[in-house]
Amino acid sequence: MWIKIKKQNLISGIQKIQGVITTKSTLPILSYILLQTQQESIILSATDLDIGIIVNLTTEVTESGGISVPAKRFSDIIRELPTEDVEITTKKNNTLIIKTDFCEFKITGLPKEEFPKLPEFKNKEVIILEQGILKEMLELTSFAVSTEETRYILNGILFEIKNNSLNVVATDGRRLAIAKRKLTNPINKEIKIIIPIKAIHELNRNLEEGKQLKLILDKNQVMFELDGLTIISRLIEGEFPDYQQVIPAVSNCKMLISREAFLGGIRRANLLATPDYQAVKLELTKNKLVISKSTPDIGELREEVGIDYTGKDLVIGFNPDFLIDVLKVLKDEKVEIEFTESEKPAVIRKPDYLYIVLPMRLS
Repeated sequence: MWIKIKKQNLISGIQKIQGVITTKSTLPILSYILLQTQQESIILSATDLDIGIIVNLTTEVTESGGISVPAKRFSDIIRELPTEDVEITTKKNNTLIIKTDFCEFKITGLPKEEFPKLPEFKNKEVIILEQGILKEMLELTSFAVSTEETRYILNGILFEIKNNSLNVVATDGRRLAIAKRKLTNPINKEIKIIIPIKAIHELNRNLEEGKQLKLILDKNQVMFELDGLTIISRLIEGEFPDYQQVIPAVSNCKMLISREAFLGGIRRANLLATPDYQAVKLELTKNKLVISKSTPDIGELREEVGIDYTGKDLVIGFNPDFLIDVLKVLKDEKVEIEFTESEKPAVIRKPDYLYIVLPMRLS
């Protein structure tokens, strides 16, 4: 292998794959990057066996080839190079030479054949999605994914395609977030897959406005193709809960409030929360919301916020993080929240979005 490439291009490629490189595995090869040439480009690949990421970088290729190199050492060397122009070659015995006008590194790698082979998706149906729309949907839902390992089926996001619409759904059992959008490129089939949250994070940080991506399915795996970037992930196998069953009927008991004022009040109340005393108290009356928090041996807060409210007076408690998470990602100047009883969930309901959150018992 013999290539010439710009240092910054190589750093950018490494940054896109480093999220799946692991040093804790019993398989040392998983801490390596696979470098391979392909016509006028170099391909960087990394995997943790659950997720694989492939980056295609345009470069000048004089001689084709491939090698597996230690990811951290390779990355550290590239970052510290004194000039922008980099020449990379391989020699016998899996030696990689990294050269600029002023310095030369030689590091020992492994044969490219030792790197785990990533699956190929051939002759599979392609679903076209808008990157900007998908990014917004993931930001509106991904915070609700469960982090409890015992609830494996909830450790990912449900992608549900039917009636030419995409539903993206996440829940941890105490809250539920659903984003829905019409597909700009219709597909005449129903699809239901659960994508692990780690793959979602890798995908989300690479999505850009104004571009499209390809989603391709194969048995228990999914592939996302973006410009010069491919993400492959295993799917979570099992049946996602029937979320439609837990969606409450529309309530006439509604609070309209400034999103920023509500977010600020909940954040201030959260400053006094502890693991044993999480709940923040909300008292709703006709034109006023009182946010309060009292924690033994810590302190108290009481704050009033003006609201428009239709319904009976109500006192209800919530985990403040569950309100902060959704208020941070909504873009609306005002947010409308439905209530029924102090023991029943609250609902944010929009034409293309639904968020349901269970209350907490107030001590």
